[in-house]
Amino acid sequence: MSARRPDIFYIHLLRFIAAIAVIAIHVLGPLRGGYGVIPDHQWFGAVSINALTRWAVPVFMMISGALLLSDTRPFDNRHYLQRRLGKVVVPFIGWTLIYAAVGGFSGGQWSASDTLAIIEASPNEPVWYHLWFFYDFIPLYFVIPLLAPLLHRMDPERVKLLIAAWMLLTLMHLLKVETPLRQNILLYTGYLVLGWYLFNRDNRPQLKIWLVLGIGSALLNVIGTWYASEAKGAYSSLFMGYKTLNTVLIGGMLFVLAQSYADRIGAGAKKVITSISTYSLGIYLVHPLLLIPVRDLENGVYGWFGHTLIGIPVITVVTLLVAWAITAALARIPAINRLVP
Repeated sequence: MSARRPDIFYIHLLRFIAAIAVIAIHVLGPLRGGYGVIPDHQWFGAVSINALTRWAVPVFMMISGALLLSDTRPFDNRHYLQRRLGKVVVPFIGWTLIYAAVGGFSGGQWSASDTLAIIEASPNEPVWYHLWFFYDFIPLYFVIPLLAPLLHRMDPERVKLLIAAWMLLTLMHLLKVETPLRQNILLYTGYLVLGWYLFNRDNRPQLKIWLVLGIGSALLNVIGTWYASEAKGAYSSLFMGYKTLNTVLIGGMLFVLAQSYADRIGAGAKKVITSISTYSLGIYLVHPLLLIPVRDLENGVYGWFGHTLIGIPVITVVTLLVAWAITAALARIPAINRLVP
């Protein structure tokens, strides 16, 4: 169980673009609710970027499915809990405490009682907005060891049927059709299976189909969000779900695109992409600290750039680079490096 998994560049590329997308989502977060408050063109610029980046977390889950479900080595429970699950749980607990401490600051002063109250509520509510991911992701680590042997024994046609059934469920979730099957653990497990399926086959013959479905879904996100918000008179998140069919199709398209074209990227760019990918979990955990002054609308940071279509990408790239540098530095410090694996 000590052998390392193969280093596959297109997986690094997917982590890289997902890291950028998730930071962009958090950068623009405070602007989503600005419908009717900020100029329409500014608001539409922000929600358009939002609509085009909602695949970020699902792609991370697809990568996990691709790699962990493809591991054919004999299962070792102790190794799995310590090395695989521990790599996620330890940072989650550590950063929960860190962000709880940050949350205790108000008006320039820190309140121990406020921090303790945040920690006490943390079993049911993430202490910071980005930590929700772990509440849904950690349970998947208990699904993977049970799911892997089943998938390895199933013929491809049955796997296709399983994925089709899951996609139908994501469509039902988008349309808000009531069913007891609309559970997070089922909806997110589908991303694991889809990632494993795409990872273990040549998808280039289906690339055009994925492009049509993915680009069509991206356009639906942008146009549909504008239309639904106009009808509602406020921001509508109808097309922004992580567990809806439109997001599934965009995520699948990006996976197949990366699989097909990643090797065309130059050696220098590959080195940077691989490094950022390697530190992607740490970047995910660190970057909200950098966005605290940005997301405070009273500071007017968004207005420095003239338009959201300029400001959001610039802030996203700067945040990515700074978080990358911080994470790389922390990863070199014994003990602390367990917080940024």
